[in-house]
Amino acid sequence: MANHRPRRHDGTTLIEVLVTMVILAFGLLGLAAFQSKVQIGSLESYQRAQAVILLADMQARMNGNYVNAGSYVGATYGAGDTVTSCAGVAAGGARDRCEWSLALLGGSEKGTDASNLGAMTGARGCVTQIQARVSNPGVSCVRGIYLVSVAWQGLHATIPPSPVCGKGQYGEDTMRRVITARVVAGTPECF
Repeated sequence: MANHRPRRHDGTTLIEVLVTMVILAFGLLGLAAFQSKVQIGSLESYQRAQAVILLADMQARMNGNYVNAGSYVGATYGAGDTVTSCAGVAAGGARDRCEWSLALLGGSEKGTDASNLGAMTGARGCVTQIQARVSNPGVSCVRGIYLVSVAWQGLHATIPPSPVCGKGQYGEDTMRRVITARVVAGTPECF
């Protein structure tokens, strides 16, 4: 009598292949979600870097024109502004304000169709006076302290920022981003 042994199958079954495919699919979905988060984080980082550059630009403009630093006070720079060109604007504070507004609107980088590409989503600039201009008696000194802010719309909700620049302009306040810097502008004798 012949001894029949059942044949051993070497290899994988269809069930094992299906389980492997399901596990792989979940892993790929996780990678896709991670890629989406990375893209959002990268864009948020780019917008913050642009805001820092624009903030430093206004600080430099105010320090360069310290005698007229009070003329920069305003909260209508950028978003909602109707400025399209600074061609006819005279040099000085008016020209600085116009150029900063254009930069906030993204005018520093143009696309092939001449559309604005630079800056952030809904960029807005604010300059407020914190301390009035003071003169020291006996010294030709005039000094003021200002708060320069740049606000823009973020891509995901965070804790609402405390500065008021752009408040109520981006829907939920948790979507608003703001960076600020103090500018102490005055004649050299004050320091």
